Amino acid sequence: MLHVVHHADYMAPRPGRGSFRFDKYYLVMEELRSSGAPITEHAPQPMPREWLEAVHCPTYVDEVFRAEVPREKERRIGFPVTPAITSRVRHTNGGTWLAAQLAMRHGYAANSAAGSHHALHDTGAGYCVFNDLAVTANRLIAERRAARVLIVDLDVHQGDGTASLTAGRADIFTLSLHAEKNFPVRKARSSLDVGLPDGLDDDGYMEALTRHLPQVLADFTPDFVLYQAGVDPHRDDKLGRLGLSDAGLALRDRFVVTSCRSHGLPLASALGGGYGDDPRLVAARHAASMLAMADANSAFSAPSSTS
Repeated sequence: MLHVVHHADYMAPRPGRGSFRFDKYYLVMEELRSSGAPITEHAPQPMPREWLEAVHCPTYVDEVFRAEVPREKERRIGFPVTPAITSRVRHTNGGTWLAAQLAMRHGYAANSAAGSHHALHDTGAGYCVFNDLAVTANRLIAERRAARVLIVDLDVHQGDGTASLTAGRADIFTLSLHAEKNFPVRKARSSLDVGLPDGLDDDGYMEALTRHLPQVLADFTPDFVLYQAGVDPHRDDKLGRLGLSDAGLALRDRFVVTSCRSHGLPLASALGGGYGDDPRLVAARHAASMLAMADANSAFSAPSSTS
């Protein structure tokens, strides 16, 4: 069973400026619903303002809530922040939080949006407004739902915002495997960064992942995992520089889930990046990713705290 979080507001009307495609979000759900796989959909509540302000600058949060983000920040984000975008990002952030709660009950759950790992303290960037990964990790610890949170970021782009927002925290570990020569040009410092060469194939990618993830799990000993499951490492991605196949992405996702669940750890995924001229092809990659992870999770019983 795939437990997936989705909300109608994820599909915000496309703003008048910017090149970001919002249509993949309803297409992902169409792919999941037509797959024949068992899925249960869950609708999130909007993320409370004070939870966002615990991680982001309150002045910036206020700008977003009023839909009055300065033009220079909108340029960094990549699109204007309209009232519809404000509602969207509150719900996508709430979606990662809800996915985390569901994962604690079922072992794995997915948010069908978010993974906004470029958002920084006082501005958004790279199509990201608020950083749902950092906000959710912070809230899990604040509510004592978790003591140590691991954020595994396997998007093709480094999670610079997540790294910056959680820098210096002993209770949050950020692991980023990314194309070294891709955006952002100036990288932040994750707890562990693994820069990968252009064109790296399935075997090379899995060699890096299998070398680093088990070691991080052993050394950091988290009790919860957030997974930025971008599909832009795919060889046909418009903004990627790596060479993974469909099978390689599935192998990656299954390995992450199996590695975490074999340690008894719940895992929640966020959608992350995926870009192309045909949004349905991109949506199909995201849907396949979530279904592969749900299938891998089916080999494990529910987390011990809820079983």
